[in-house]
Amino acid sequence: MRQLHYFIELVAETGDKKSFSKAAERLDVEQSYLSKTIAALEAALSVELFDRTRRPPVLTAAGKVFLTELQVAVTALERAVTRAQEASRGEIGKLVVVVNTAIANSLLPDILKIFRDRYPKVELELRSMTIQEMIQGLRDNSIDVGFEHLPNPYSGDSTLNFLSIVQESFVVALPEHHPLTALKHIPLEALKDEQLILPPLDAVPSYEVVLSQFELRGFKPTLLETVKATWMVINLSLVAAGVGVSILPDNVQTLQRQGVVYRELQDTPFTRAIAVVWRRADIKALLEPAPTDSILLRQFLTVVQEIAERCASPAN
Repeated sequence: MRQLHYFIELVAETGDKKSFSKAAERLDVEQSYLSKTIAALEAALSVELFDRTRRPPVLTAAGKVFLTELQVAVTALERAVTRAQEASRGEIGKLVVVVNTAIANSLLPDILKIFRDRYPKVELELRSMTIQEMIQGLRDNSIDVGFEHLPNPYSGDSTLNFLSIVQESFVVALPEHHPLTALKHIPLEALKDEQLILPPLDAVPSYEVVLSQFELRGFKPTLLETVKATWMVINLSLVAAGVGVSILPDNVQTLQRQGVVYRELQDTPFTRAIAVVWRRADIKALLEPAPTDSILLRQFLTVVQEIAERCASPAN
């Protein structure tokens, strides 16, 4: 590297004629030392960079080509240094984030806005998938972080961290002309004989929270078995079609679906948690930073936690 640096300083003289003495003065070295260093570079390259038969020496054809290519390499090296420093500060990079409807309809817009304001060069790839696909992606390192409900069958996995960030309540989604729309609040008992549209438990395990509320009241709901849908918007379509009624997270009310009316549940304060999940190997403890932590992930989780705390404060 020193040889290349000296060569660049030497050819920094105006025009093709190079002065070893002036370059040596700028470098604060003896001219003889500079000459030996350039000669060593030429020996390593097996080419003559300067025509020393002329006074002062001028670049050979090989020297001119080497200079052009070296300038390109120096520019690339400087960019590499800058990018490495940005990466070490968490200013660039990529995060693959799995989102579900619950987080998309609640905290996600604020999370994305704050994170992008702070780290505009970081690429965020947002994906939607089942809980099984998300867990597999975390295990094989194809994704970095995700959002999922609690409880779920994977929350006890020692290789993963689940952090609850917000609690969500439930509402009843009814066809717009359903008799129960006359009520402001609907007791679960009123749904006993209704065709209830719920996502399958293997796809959304956290819906066990909903089913357990019926059991606490001594009966089982009549679940629609002929049509099953995992995604909230599909359930809403089924409700709008008059196929049945559904119990959905209250954030569903951000979706203005024609033909669907929402009503609150009566005396049923059950909730489920939305959690952020990541590999324990990337960040073992959120409140205990470690040198081996993923900087990008820590920054993302910090924003998530800030937004969650802001939304949970009494002022909100």
